[in-house]
Amino acid sequence: MLERYGVVYFGNDWFAENRTSSHHVAQRLAAHMPVLYVDSPGMRTPQASGRDLRRAWRKLREALRAPQRVGEGLWRCTVPQLPFRRVPGVPLFNRLFSQWALRRAMRVLGTRQRISWFVTPHPGFLARRLGERFCVYYCIDDYAAHPGVDAELIAASDLALTRAADLVFVAPPALVATKQAQNPQTRFSPHGVDARLFAQASDPATQLPAAAQGIAEPVVGYFGSIHEWIDVELIAWLAQQRPQWTFLLVGYAAIKVSALEALPNVVLAGAQPYASLPAWAKAFDVAIIPYRRNRQVENANPLKLREYLATGKPIVAVGNPEIERFASLVRIANDRDPFLAALDQSIADGPAHGAAERMAAVADQTWDRRVEDVLREVATSLAAAEMNLAARKVTE
Repeated sequence: MLERYGVVYFGNDWFAENRTSSHHVAQRLAAHMPVLYVDSPGMRTPQASGRDLRRAWRKLREALRAPQRVGEGLWRCTVPQLPFRRVPGVPLFNRLFSQWALRRAMRVLGTRQRISWFVTPHPGFLARRLGERFCVYYCIDDYAAHPGVDAELIAASDLALTRAADLVFVAPPALVATKQAQNPQTRFSPHGVDARLFAQASDPATQLPAAAQGIAEPVVGYFGSIHEWIDVELIAWLAQQRPQWTFLLVGYAAIKVSALEALPNVVLAGAQPYASLPAWAKAFDVAIIPYRRNRQVENANPLKLREYLATGKPIVAVGNPEIERFASLVRIANDRDPFLAALDQSIADGPAHGAAERMAAVADQTWDRRVEDVLREVATSLAAAEMNLAARKVTE
């Protein structure tokens, strides 16, 4: 029945430095029904940095263009908003402008009935305003805990969207109970992984990137953006304790990392194409998740956890509820000395020790399977809603 529908999908920036669950889910939804992917503006107020100004200018230019086809059955458009949401008149302007722009963009979906699908809460004021038959909120984070956001406004947007949605999917296990209390139609839906892609890290045929060739071993590796919730001081301390090791960090640095840049055994590779991450991971002797312990991390479901497991590499991580579900496969250490001891043990064991078990643990947790499970729930709920509507019409 889903072939009768098209999806208006509010996700993260399509051109973001890293691929998130927002991108993975949208690409797979498009295999089942047409998807209009709407770049959602950042939750935080833009800063006067060159990067933020370039992004704002790009979004303004793209808002005037027709949706861009980025895949089979998948189009992308940008609907920018004024970020000053507490200024009188701005919320009304954002709503009216967004509705006008989306009416034009939604033409790519043809005459199909629509499903609105939100991965971020701040455009949630558009829920039920697009003529959609069904609304999905796919919650992947504790958004109000992100640094630099207006926590009160984002929390209010998150709550309103949770209550408005016909179906809520929640990736972080720590948020499930709260969301179920706010909306009984809430389902736990943990992240998936591109298991076949990341298995290339264990394939002898995979070539190391040039920048990873010839570096001193052993290699402690990390891939993903470096944001405020990454404990840069922990990484620097570890590198100072083991100057004979190489710390290879692959990803865009969104914060200052001068403490790392000053260390000769730290390699900052910068942002790299998503498809190349397994090749970088092949160089790792052990992979790390060096989180800061805070509310955001406690309520997170780290995508890189399953990606690391799919590479087969040993993992040392600061714990949270989702990571602790894999405690038999991941060395969890919440302080500096235990973290260093866990790295020592992982390197002593070698990267092949336990690799098969780690890879097997996520082999069936693919994004394809996750999206199939989600769509099964959506189809069931849609069928029930249509039956209820038909029954009401009969009794009227």
